[in-house]
Amino acid sequence: MDVIVVGGGLAGLSAAAALASAGRRVRVLEGRPYLGGRAASYEAGGETIDNCQHILLRCCINLQDFYRRLGVEGDIAFYRDFTFIEPGGRQSVMRRSLRSFLALPFLSWSDKLAIARGLAAAGWEYARRADLDFITMLDWLKEKRQPPRAIGRFWRQVLVSAISEELDRMAARHGLQVFKLGFLAAPDAHEFGVPTVPLGKLYSSEAWRRFQGVEILLRASAQAFNLRDGQVASVATSAGEFRADAYVCAVPFERLAALGVPVDVSGMEHSPITGIHLWFDRPVTDLPQATLLDRTIQWMFNKSEGRYVQIVVSASRSLVEMPRAEVIALALRELAEFFPAVREAKLEKAHVVKEVRAVFSAQPGLESRRPPARTAIKNLFLAGDWTRSGWPATMEGAVRSGYLAAEAIAGQRFLRPDPA
Repeated sequence: MDVIVVGGGLAGLSAAAALASAGRRVRVLEGRPYLGGRAASYEAGGETIDNCQHILLRCCINLQDFYRRLGVEGDIAFYRDFTFIEPGGRQSVMRRSLRSFLALPFLSWSDKLAIARGLAAAGWEYARRADLDFITMLDWLKEKRQPPRAIGRFWRQVLVSAISEELDRMAARHGLQVFKLGFLAAPDAHEFGVPTVPLGKLYSSEAWRRFQGVEILLRASAQAFNLRDGQVASVATSAGEFRADAYVCAVPFERLAALGVPVDVSGMEHSPITGIHLWFDRPVTDLPQATLLDRTIQWMFNKSEGRYVQIVVSASRSLVEMPRAEVIALALRELAEFFPAVREAKLEKAHVVKEVRAVFSAQPGLESRRPPARTAIKNLFLAGDWTRSGWPATMEGAVRSGYLAAEAIAGQRFLRPDPA
């Protein structure tokens, strides 16, 4: 059986890898000159940059399986410690131990006791409450009597970065999922991985040489699925028309209508993410990464010896309309509150990436409306982090969706279950 995958992001690539392992011949059609979708790298101002820093947790087992299939699992560095920094520079390092949690200086004792109660409730209620898809995470936190400081400095700091949505717009199910799977499921579940190479290198042509049955065509932008007798007969692209026995549509949900895919996604909205790349004339930090409290900027990643850092702001609606120069000025002003060396350093260059349509907004009531891999068209299947993967919009969710589409085509199991 020949399969065409439309879209070279993580969803499409994971579907291709799984199908190839099952002996299918796969052709991947990607409109851009590079792979990775929203988890890609490209050239900008003479530098190779990631559009935004992407991280994973140990509980992202399908994503790690995909990396193993490509032979790039060694390009991910895992960290056990979370460093929280307050304005003024005080650092708190959280490790997986009760002693470490109780010693955190950025939270009061009453905050810590409330958070401990909340974590216990999250672990118990995640798989037991039927209403978690219909209330917001903020509703749940208020129900659990979480203090404002605990909400702002702990729950929000973790969840907005993980799900790319604000607590009052996020379904409680996904918020509890992050803590159940990422903190409570296994002793090392909280460890987070950061790629040590540009994202594009993870899906390079060298990695794809492992798969004899996969052909990748770049600059082949899909224009329409051509239907005949209730099936897809071909797909028209900027590089010509292509035919196969089955088709996987792995594009962002807003593109479905233009391609003629009859799937209702009218209830879906986007949430933006902004990446701010800063190059200095000297090192401004020796930390590999840190989460930054009480300000607009949320995470700092040290990309090159403290001289090149990337700032990430998830659910960044306040920055979407802000001019580039103002975004950079804001980032520098706030970054200096955490790392005083920024005040003495000279900014040599900067680059701002606003992903206005970065992820779908994981709002209450949406889960049941996310489409599954199978469609009403017999040989057309869906993949994408916006489909019903069981996860919010993450790299793990994208890979899960690709595996589910491959399962629907090949009739064999690829998806690995979440840790218990």
